[in-house]
Amino acid sequence: MCCRTLAYHLAWLYTCPFLREASVASLNSQVVTVSSGTPIALARAWLWLGVMALIGSGLLAMLLVLSRTPGIQDVFPLREFFRAALVVHVDLSVAVWFMAFAAVIWSAVGSGGLAWMGWSGFGLAALGTVVMTVSPFFPGAEPILNNYIPVLQQPLFFSALWICGAGFSLAVLRALLTTWPQRLFGEPLRLGAFFGALAAFFALGAFFWSWWMVPRIEEKIYYEVLFWGGGHVLQFQHAILMVVAWLWIAMHLGKPLVASPRALAALFLVASLPLLAVPLIYLTVPPGSLPHMELFAKLMKWGHPYMGPLIFAGALSLWGVRRAPADPAKSAFIASFTLFALGGVLGYMIQGANVVIPAHYHGSTVGVTLSFMGLAYVLLPTLGFGKAEGRMAVWQPYVYGAGQLIHVLGLAWSGGYGVQRKVAGAEQALVTLPQKMGMGMMGLGGLIAVIGGLMFVLVCLKAMSSRKAP
Repeated sequence: MCCRTLAYHLAWLYTCPFLREASVASLNSQVVTVSSGTPIALARAWLWLGVMALIGSGLLAMLLVLSRTPGIQDVFPLREFFRAALVVHVDLSVAVWFMAFAAVIWSAVGSGGLAWMGWSGFGLAALGTVVMTVSPFFPGAEPILNNYIPVLQQPLFFSALWICGAGFSLAVLRALLTTWPQRLFGEPLRLGAFFGALAAFFALGAFFWSWWMVPRIEEKIYYEVLFWGGGHVLQFQHAILMVVAWLWIAMHLGKPLVASPRALAALFLVASLPLLAVPLIYLTVPPGSLPHMELFAKLMKWGHPYMGPLIFAGALSLWGVRRAPADPAKSAFIASFTLFALGGVLGYMIQGANVVIPAHYHGSTVGVTLSFMGLAYVLLPTLGFGKAEGRMAVWQPYVYGAGQLIHVLGLAWSGGYGVQRKVAGAEQALVTLPQKMGMGMMGLGGLIAVIGGLMFVLVCLKAMSSRKAP
């Protein structure tokens, strides 16, 4: 029996109602608590950094959408600005936001030890984010649109990357030392947070290893292979922490865990097994070589099915909260699962370098983003902020999710008609009606998603400006 088949059998065994090891009452009593002092203070700080990164990313996203929307692209000739804005937009919305919110989770579930390391990491990450945001306004900001972490060929931008990398490295190292559960199979969400930190540790190690070993070649190819291995590994961190957020939201909505703590801990373990291949790949294949890149592509293709049992547990959790009252976290859970599932399906439909590729990763990354948005709503009052209330808070995930859904479907449609990725304006060569319709959908969905993102920022800022006792 192959390992993937074994993983799916484990999912059935551990989620089967007849094999649960704890009663619903005892599972429902497992509420995630955040310790006072350093955990709350650090989580608050990292949440502020994540929200600020989204504000900057959202402003740039508006210009990105306009630069690719038929009709508007001719009124606003933004082709040259498109690439520089795309670099900072991606790095703020994916690298900084994801890592900052991961640090929120690690701070919230971890102990209060090593506070100096946590605050040092936050300070460096915040400084690096500020420098990164202003770097396009300085001379020599030549964009290189490689995958995972696009860069501006500029000393100031690279300084920002190193500063952010140092800050997030300290956060990851502290997470590994403070999130290990006291009861190995009794605290599944804390164990999931630990495995997320372990994935981040492997990813940072892969980045450094590639930087040390890959020879300097043509710039575009160099940065592609430099971030290739670590970028693939980061996807495991995001996916694991997404499920942590799903289960946390379900418990917030008053629903018990879908399986016993031991079962869920085992599923997190199964989902993390592909990480063991990362050092083996680096030890056996030279970083930057074609076999190296092919192996990481296969790790993504064959490793993510190990997440299947955990995603199934998330689906059962979503089914369990279907009758829960309207709540911003519930809205985010529904939208997150929908977009992540769509992104996963599109990932197996990629053929060639067209816009099906951004359709895939927009669906997947937006699914993660929505799960983090939902967990942010849950954590706001826990961290001493006000509660996310009102119609705007309830509808925000649906608006953002619907916009991204239209955006993703438009990209997927256009990719089927040969529209290439990483181009803008006249370079898109939109000739046929289906091409124009697909990219028009992309533009409309993107604008709606920007509105949804703005709604999230407004809801958070309103709640975060109302400080209460945690």
